[in-house]
Amino acid sequence: MAATREHEDVDIEDEEEGQFITEDDVLAEVPVDGDAPMDEDDEDEAADTLGEMQAGSSSQVIEDNSLQHFRAHNASVFTVSVHPTQPLQSPLTGHSDSVTCTGWSADGEMVSTGGMDGKIRIWRRVGKGNYKIWEFLTELQGPDEVMFLRWHPKGNVLLAGSNDSTLWLWQLPSGNIMQVFAGHTGAVNCGEFTPDGKRIISACADGTLIFWDPRSPAPIFKLTPEDARFSLDGITSLGVNPSSTLAIVGGAAGGVRVVSLSKGEVVQALGGHTEGESIEAVVFVDLTGTRTGPGVAITGATDGKACIWDLTTYKLRATLVHEDAITTLLAHPPPKSYILVSASADRTLRTWDARTGTLIRTHKGHHGPVLGASLGLEGSVIVSAGDDGVCAVYTTEATEEDGTMIG
Repeated sequence: MAATREHEDVDIEDEEEGQFITEDDVLAEVPVDGDAPMDEDDEDEAADTLGEMQAGSSSQVIEDNSLQHFRAHNASVFTVSVHPTQPLQSPLTGHSDSVTCTGWSADGEMVSTGGMDGKIRIWRRVGKGNYKIWEFLTELQGPDEVMFLRWHPKGNVLLAGSNDSTLWLWQLPSGNIMQVFAGHTGAVNCGEFTPDGKRIISACADGTLIFWDPRSPAPIFKLTPEDARFSLDGITSLGVNPSSTLAIVGGAAGGVRVVSLSKGEVVQALGGHTEGESIEAVVFVDLTGTRTGPGVAITGATDGKACIWDLTTYKLRATLVHEDAITTLLAHPPPKSYILVSASADRTLRTWDARTGTLIRTHKGHHGPVLGASLGLEGSVIVSAGDDGVCAVYTTEATEEDGTMIG
């Protein structure tokens, strides 16, 4: 219990009388070293400075049209993965360094996290009644530092690229190693299962691309910078078309190559991006809904441009523009597979109609670069990962006027 203090009565009239310092109150005299009293101009300047300081410390009004924010992180959020159909939020722990990649299994029953600590941790849903309870399943060992994670499009098989030039394949929920692929000489930055699930393609920082059969440790084919047509100054991103016949490979110097997976060779070089600007994202959109033919690809780079390519003609259909580097590209699932979402270091995300290159909506609210994003609830919402430590939720398409919020 807090102690009770008695308060002395104060004579207000005595307090209002003038009070003066007498000679008896002076303890010491301190020289002024030439300082002069402030004149009126100095007082005005000091007042202006104080006003600026107070203005700088007040809340800044930022435009924010998100549905909600998650602010539980104390540092940058590098990656986010949203369950395909369920609105989930659950803390997953156990890493000792930054978590750089996450992903859901094809059936949504398991989720994986990979970090700079080399750990890959797997959780799975408990029971079949709902998606509220999750349990830790296993921790996969092998990689030095995890560069990416990809689940098989149809089964419970997980692929991971490592900083030590190896590529790993596990069967889950057992956690058994199915294959360790060796053949790269640099960090394996990116990799994908082909959409038909029959092959794997991987690429590394030294500019090597390898096409694999998951059942064999030997490559089907390999492309290296020794082939002048494939010199990209290191590979930073790749994607495979829906029919599993072509790969788009993006490089650190702004180059883009189209590779035939049946022939194992470069069939086209694509321009469009600024030389020296890294290709950070590649995604395919299905404009016809048939998932056949060469397809339409979008490449996003640090020059702030997203280029839409028709791979039937290798022509540039449209160029979408952000004010800073593009970090992520997302393709909306059917039936609206023509919708594209881009995230950028300019602190925004944008929804586009890839058929025409028309901007549908700009998503605002972050104080720093948007480092990642994921579509959820069958593509109806976007969840972003921000360098400001915030994850924000947006509706993919415009529903009502954007608002403002104090942040």
